[in-house]
Amino acid sequence: MLPVEIVLHPSWWHAHAGISFDEDFFYHPAKRVESERRMESVLHERFGRHGLGADRNRDLPIIGAVHNAAGYLLSEMLGCEVRYRADAPPDIIPANRDRLDVDAEAPFRSATFKRFERLRDTLKTRYGYLLGDINWSGVLNLALDLRGQELFLDMADSPEPVAMAFRNIAAVIERFANGIEAETSSSSVSVNRTVRHFRQPVWLHSECSNTMISAEDYERLVLPIDAAWSNRHRPFGIHHCGKDPHRFAASYAKVPHLDFLDVGWGGDIAEVRKHLPHTFLNIRLDPVGITRQTTEEIRATIIRLVSHSANPWLTGVCCINMDNTVTDAQVASIFETVEDLRQQFTKSNIPREQP
Repeated sequence: MLPVEIVLHPSWWHAHAGISFDEDFFYHPAKRVESERRMESVLHERFGRHGLGADRNRDLPIIGAVHNAAGYLLSEMLGCEVRYRADAPPDIIPANRDRLDVDAEAPFRSATFKRFERLRDTLKTRYGYLLGDINWSGVLNLALDLRGQELFLDMADSPEPVAMAFRNIAAVIERFANGIEAETSSSSVSVNRTVRHFRQPVWLHSECSNTMISAEDYERLVLPIDAAWSNRHRPFGIHHCGKDPHRFAASYAKVPHLDFLDVGWGGDIAEVRKHLPHTFLNIRLDPVGITRQTTEEIRATIIRLVSHSANPWLTGVCCINMDNTVTDAQVASIFETVEDLRQQFTKSNIPREQP
C-alpha cells in the first residue's frame, strides 16, 4: 500500500556525495558499479531509517543510472548530440533535422549503441548477470529531439508521414527496451523508481511532451502506439510529468490496459481518478516547491493528494529531481507522512485492489 520513492537531482549528488555525472558515470563498467554502490551508501546514511540504501554493501552490475531521471541513450543512438556535465543530467541537443525520417535499424549500428554494448558485455562477463535498465524516453520526446519545434507544423501539415516516423521510433524503443528487459527483468525503473514495487516489470512510456500538444493530436498519433503496447506489455504505464494529466484523462482511458499513470504535479487527481478508476496513480510532488515548504505543509499536501486519489491500494507517492537545496527533514517528511497514512488505512481495513 502507498509505495513511496524519491530521486535526487545530480546537483544534490554532486554537492553531497561528490559524484560527477560525466560520460564515465554512464559508460565505464567499474564506475557504473562504484557509483551505484556509493549512491546506495549515501542514501542509507541519510535515509536508511526509511528503507533506503539496502544495497550499500553490494557491487551490482547495474547497466543504467537507476537513481537518476535522465533519458539520453536513445536520443544519442538516433543521432542527437549529448553533452555530459558534472552536476546535471545529460543535455540533449536537438538535431533539428530537415525532416523526421527514422531508419529503425540505424540506431543499433551506431557508435553510441556499440559503446553501450561494450558496457553491457563487460559487466555480464565480470558478474555473470545484469541488473537495472536505461530510461528509454518516449515517442514524442524523441521525435522532438530529432526534428525540433518544426515537428508541430509537421503534425498539422503532414500527419501521415509523422505517424509513420512515430511508428519507426516506437520500433526502435521496443527493440531496445525488450533487449534490456530480457537481460535484467526490468525496463523502466530509471523512468520512475515506483515501478520496482510491482510484481512484474512495468513498461512505462515517457510522455513528458504531451503537455505541448492537444488531446486530439495525442489520440491521432500516439494513442495507437500506446494501445498496441498495452496489449503486448503488461503492466503498461504512461509517465506524464506535466501539470495537466487531467486534460488527457479521457484519452488515456481509451488505452486498453493502462495499469500505471504518473500524475504530474499540478494535475487534478480527482478528475484523473474519475476516468481511470482501476489504474495505479503515481502522485508526483513538486520538487521545486518542496524546498520552500515546511514539513507540515509537505504533510498536508500529501494527505490531500492521496485523498483525491481515493484508493490507497492504487496510489503511490514520489518526488523526482529534488536539488541540492532540499533538506533531509523535508525529504524525511515525505516518508513519514506516507507511513502514517499506511497505518491509518490499515486500521480502516480498506479492501485490497491490485492493478
